[in-house]
Amino acid sequence: MGTSLYDTLYRSAGIFLGREKTDSFPYKEWVLGFMYIVFLWEEYLRFRHYRNLRSNVRPKALSEHVTEEQFLKAQAYGQDKTRFGFVKSIFDQTENTLTIALGFMPWLWNLSGDIMFKITQSVIFFMAMSIFSTIISLPFSLYSTFVIEERHGFNKQTLKLYFSDLIKGHLVGGAIGMPFLAGFLKIIHISGKNFYFYVWLFMVAFQLIMVSIYPTLIQPLFNKFEPLPEGELRTRIEALASRIQFPLTKLFVIDGSKRSGHSNAYFYGFFKNKRIVLYDTLLEHSDNDEICAVLAHELGHWACNHTLKMLIFGQVQLFVIFYLFSQFVNDKAMYTSFGFMDATPTLIGFLLFNYLYSPVESVIGFITNMISRRHEFQADAFARDLGYSASLISGLIKLQLKNLGTMNPDWLHSMYYRSHPELIERLDAINRHSVGSKVEKVE
Repeated sequence: MGTSLYDTLYRSAGIFLGREKTDSFPYKEWVLGFMYIVFLWEEYLRFRHYRNLRSNVRPKALSEHVTEEQFLKAQAYGQDKTRFGFVKSIFDQTENTLTIALGFMPWLWNLSGDIMFKITQSVIFFMAMSIFSTIISLPFSLYSTFVIEERHGFNKQTLKLYFSDLIKGHLVGGAIGMPFLAGFLKIIHISGKNFYFYVWLFMVAFQLIMVSIYPTLIQPLFNKFEPLPEGELRTRIEALASRIQFPLTKLFVIDGSKRSGHSNAYFYGFFKNKRIVLYDTLLEHSDNDEICAVLAHELGHWACNHTLKMLIFGQVQLFVIFYLFSQFVNDKAMYTSFGFMDATPTLIGFLLFNYLYSPVESVIGFITNMISRRHEFQADAFARDLGYSASLISGLIKLQLKNLGTMNPDWLHSMYYRSHPELIERLDAINRHSVGSKVEKVE
């Protein structure tokens, strides 16, 4: 007698929560089935998005801010990226299906060889997977950069710089990633069944170290940082930081134009040592009022503790992942289902577990985007209440035009994918509450 869908789902939920063990649960089939459900759902969303991008009618809310020519340029850029996304997602789905169905990982694991210790073999496997992934994705990356981004005026880098970045990235990644991976696996091997707690502590420490050293030691390998010159803009930014007690210690300009025409601004640093970084592309197309308004938005994230909140949220999620992994790491059926008949290597177990965890990850990703969108509205409100309503609106519109951002979004696609509200939503929220703004902006 066949098993009902209800029984299958109930049983799989019990296994995922660690309440039921089995030697025959079809892990691979479960993963492939869910993978295709997600793939079809996301392709449907991409189709909805593409349908909107083909429209030549400007949204009424943007008609007074965006010319028809600007709107059509943004639509064309979005269409190019979305068509590319269709091709790339089909390729990725095919690659993932073949990787799982044909047993690529067991083959590569055996090819890595039994060299001295399992940890060493895991490092070799990880390096081989990284190289393979880079080779497979290289044509798509080149096409995206040197065809799509070039066609719409964003790409500024040469092939020489592209491959220089690629090589440096792999060297830096290997120098950091291999010791990290060895430490990760070693902790699991020596800390017993409660390894999830110690691995979580290890990950927290690693993330904090990386957040500290990346802007000062790693990113300067790729970009040039220079102090923002003395002048009106620097004076106004320092006055803004002082006014809201933001502990600004350094103010930099980064040569983003070396690689791309896109623009941005951000801050980083712990405690009383905060640094602000402005892209040179932002300085090129925005006036001082607009730059200060964009920075007021970014500082709103700091004032509202958004970074800390998301850090805590991420660490809770990470702890749950490692705890659930501890329930699967010794499950022989999981390894067997994916073709590992004789070995249960920890690294492979973690990779397979991530396949199983992907349904939860999709839900968590959606929740994270919803939280992030709320934070963006709050940061806009912070800048607005500092008196930057008009400048923030013009700054956001310029950023949208400069980056050729989507101006006619599909609501469902946006809700699922976007961590930021759409421009129309942000302008509406700012305009609704701009009357009676309490504070004048810093001059």
